[in-house]
Amino acid sequence: MEDLFREYWWLLFPLAWFVSSGVSSFLNYRRQRETLNLLRTYAEKGQEPPEALLKVLDRPIDSDTEFFGDAQSRCSGRNEGNWFSVVLFGLMAAGFGYASYTDMYGAGDAFLIVSFVLGALSVACLVSALAKRGRRRDGE
Repeated sequence: MEDLFREYWWLLFPLAWFVSSGVSSFLNYRRQRETLNLLRTYAEKGQEPPEALLKVLDRPIDSDTEFFGDAQSRCSGRNEGNWFSVVLFGLMAAGFGYASYTDMYGAGDAFLIVSFVLGALSVACLVSALAKRGRRRDGE
């Protein structure tokens, strides 16, 4: 059993993502359920619910909303997240590219594949950031 975790340690990352997504979905479900129960209480009393309560139902149901608060909605008008991703993926691609070039740990080919994937993610985030920038200029 110990060899299983020694050889497949990297499986902990997808499993952690899977568990955190499940917890996030459950928290989103509870938030929506409690909001609907509160709206039902207002409807039974014949009162108009507050605007802030109705906005809770407009929030997107995704994992980022629960774990990172409302940071996503605060940054939705700005490109800070996309530019951060461009730099992060670019630097990681450069690091893995260097590891591939020096054949670190004898796994140069594997590092090269990782470098290409991270480089592609960096370029995709760059295109997304530039597209949002162009849309924002058109809308002004």
